[in-house]
Amino acid sequence: MRDECINLLSPAIVAHAKPVVIDATLGLGGHTEALLEKFPHLVVIGIDRDEQALELASARLSQFGARFISHHGIFDAIADVAQKHGYSHVQGILFDLGVSSLQLDTAERGFSYAHDAALDMRMDKSQGKSAADIVNSYAPGELVRILRTYGEEKFATRIVESIVKEREKAPLNSTSHLATLVKNAIPAATRRTGGNPAKRTFQALRIETNDELGAITRAIPQALDLLDVHARLVVMSFQSLEDRIVKNFFQEATTSGTPQGLPVEIAELAAKFTLVFNGSQSPTDKEVEENSRAASVRLRAIERVAA
Repeated sequence: MRDECINLLSPAIVAHAKPVVIDATLGLGGHTEALLEKFPHLVVIGIDRDEQALELASARLSQFGARFISHHGIFDAIADVAQKHGYSHVQGILFDLGVSSLQLDTAERGFSYAHDAALDMRMDKSQGKSAADIVNSYAPGELVRILRTYGEEKFATRIVESIVKEREKAPLNSTSHLATLVKNAIPAATRRTGGNPAKRTFQALRIETNDELGAITRAIPQALDLLDVHARLVVMSFQSLEDRIVKNFFQEATTSGTPQGLPVEIAELAAKFTLVFNGSQSPTDKEVEENSRAASVRLRAIERVAA
């Protein structure tokens, strides 16, 4: 939804003499490239925890010189990143949540159940525990909680029982080994529908490995505080758990604090933000046809209307 994102961010960029946008999930830099091409006076700060993505995006965006600033880190430090580069407010922020195509398509990163690789799943390979560490060291009850909460997996107990039996023989370190284990733990009748039966387990482990929902929960309030008046925060989510967090923050930010029943709005308690549109937007059929991974995306946007 590149064009939609650019259009949503445009008003505050056009209106400002020296606009700054933060691309909090730079990836391979496609959105940032389109923004820098369209707005010759724009500076973009691109954040990504994935060193491989940051390197590739920086090479792609080198043509823009000082108008592109790269930062290696997690987007839950977005306020510190802005301050580091001398900005207390910005004219737009973009989040493209979830795993990237680069991570999914690079087999050795261990994100995909379609390729055999080490069970890693870290977006930042320079630090943190891997999915293998989680599978092999977490208590059974904690693994069940992760699969149920982050993967919405109704057969979590059966899957974890299989994992525990298997890891007692030898550590689970392979994506294909885990995928087979999950498949065999799920009833045959259920396996016939809904795609690969390992999908939910892999999603849950990926979210836990990278603390994805925690990072979103910490980042969105900071992003809202960074917005200049009339600037917008645009967020793309690819699964319901992410989208629910964003939706709740947006709802809270756009709700007035004036007690119900009062005949007038108390200015100090009035909402400082408004939704750019109600609910969420989905990709067009044409976009899904061109990029099947866009099918699940939900786009939300919010604008600051008062200081």
